[in-house]
Amino acid sequence: MAKSKPKKRKEIKLKINLWRVVIALLIFMFMAPLVVSFLQLQVDGTQVEISQVMADIREGKIKEVVVQDEKLLLTYSEDDLKVSTKEKDISFTELLESYGLNPADVNYGISDQSVAKVFSEIGSVVLPIVLMAGFFFFVVRAQNKGAADIFSFGKSKAKVFAKGKQDVTFADVAGVDDAKKELEEIVDFLKNPAKYKKIGARTPKGVLLVGPAGVGKTLLARAVAGQAGVPFFSIAGSEFMEMLVGIGAARARDLFSQAKAAAPSIIFIDEIDAIGRQRGRGLIGGHDEREQTLNQILVEMDGFTPNDQVVVISATNRGDLLDPALLRPGRFDRRVMLDMPDKEGRLPILKIHARGKQFAKNINWDRVADRTVGFSGADLENMLNEAAILAARENKEAIGEKDIEEAATKVKLGPAKKRLQREEDKKITAYHEAGHAIVTHNLPQMDPVHRISIVARGLSLGHTMIPPAADRTHETKTRMLQQITSMLGGRAAEQIVFSEMTSGAANDIEVATRLARAMVVEFGMSSLGPVNWGPDSDVGDFGKLNWYEEAKVGPAMQERIDNEVKAIIDDGYKAAEQIIKKERKALDTVGKALLEKETLDREAFEKIVGKKKNGKEV
Repeated sequence: MAKSKPKKRKEIKLKINLWRVVIALLIFMFMAPLVVSFLQLQVDGTQVEISQVMADIREGKIKEVVVQDEKLLLTYSEDDLKVSTKEKDISFTELLESYGLNPADVNYGISDQSVAKVFSEIGSVVLPIVLMAGFFFFVVRAQNKGAADIFSFGKSKAKVFAKGKQDVTFADVAGVDDAKKELEEIVDFLKNPAKYKKIGARTPKGVLLVGPAGVGKTLLARAVAGQAGVPFFSIAGSEFMEMLVGIGAARARDLFSQAKAAAPSIIFIDEIDAIGRQRGRGLIGGHDEREQTLNQILVEMDGFTPNDQVVVISATNRGDLLDPALLRPGRFDRRVMLDMPDKEGRLPILKIHARGKQFAKNINWDRVADRTVGFSGADLENMLNEAAILAARENKEAIGEKDIEEAATKVKLGPAKKRLQREEDKKITAYHEAGHAIVTHNLPQMDPVHRISIVARGLSLGHTMIPPAADRTHETKTRMLQQITSMLGGRAAEQIVFSEMTSGAANDIEVATRLARAMVVEFGMSSLGPVNWGPDSDVGDFGKLNWYEEAKVGPAMQERIDNEVKAIIDDGYKAAEQIIKKERKALDTVGKALLEKETLDREAFEKIVGKKKNGKEV
């Protein structure tokens, strides 16, 4: 026979506060006799004179008498309760004899109240003292707690993840293979420090992760902690700052002291640019506290006190703003650059975030990866989650490609909105978006039009999606000029079709002007030559001021720069007008199709205008 397993006993732990128990016992000990005595005295009866009591006893009307000091509790034959009072200095026996009654013939008893009197007298003296002592104890305790809270401002607010509590590893990170290789060495340092010390190698003090938002900087730091299996201290740069002076530096000291005590360990400082900006560039008084915090971090990372087996990992998307002292070897020894994932990186990212979701079997993940050029890892995760929500809302059993397509559009442009528009407004929007599409289709360096829609999303009344057909490292001058022409295609269509201009082209003009100015000022793509005419650097805490106040150029050069920008915009607009006039029939056909169907995908659009031809510039 199989032996039955012994049942585990449940342990019940009681938390007892000794002070509260003692105070409760004292109150009970002093108050209980008083309460009993009070209840005994509170008899619902009629007050009777003592002479009437003696007469009733003689006539046999009273069954029982209870004597409580000077109080007499009388129980009549009808079970009525009455009360009387005798003189304090005479006993009940003497009282009966004075009225000629035999005490032996009376049923009476004496209730001893001496103990209650003693406790009452002691309680009246001791209980106020105990209550006052308890009151002052709680006051002092509250003051000490408040003082402790004040001093706790200097304690680190980092979230501590104990060894083995990080479930994220390098297997959960994709699309950043080069960064993973750099960080794998850090993991090996933390796991096998003796191997490196034996050969004379020094453990890297810090790793700086630089890249745009959403590429996986924080996820990589968590993966390093999970892979190495060491304590992980996570804090944001803004959490060092406080209203009190010196608090940031105190928190930095406390954070590093905790990490050293738990070494080997990892400190992760997210958004380090909040405290790590270049010193001496602040325009307001509060920057001194930030600089003192930065100074303390510099000392802790590489000062007189050795800091072995504590690796600092920091993340920022503004690496150009950090102080040079923070970036030198011995502090942040390594700078790991993270970019938006390419197609080879997006595929494994999609597979990771597709875990646990039900997808249709016919989904072409290569096509999805091609469709999502410019998406970060966070964008891809959000896209698949939105696709799952959309499929669930429509009661589908699996997520299809149409759901993913709609989710990708929603992530970039926002959800679709049903706005009430006049027919005239819809017609203007349709021809505006058709103008973008026709001009883009006839520019050989531009990517194919992916979708045209007059369904409002976000703040726009329509959109023409032209996602990059491939990941590009460089942008050529020709392509940027054609991008400007494509952006102005909507305004050109409005002018030619309606002989009118609308405010709908405001964003197109803004983006085109910004690109044209960058070509002149930053990229050197104008007759002014390969010279950077922009500001030397960021101006600090107030952000960017007026461009002319930043730039180190005179009024004459500013005028030449403006003329160059205007010439680029004018040339782009003229090219867009020429294409619209030449392809007017196609423009009308696309505009009418949009008014009828509201949305045209690439296949429907190319059925109208034909396949895109690449060749020389139009």
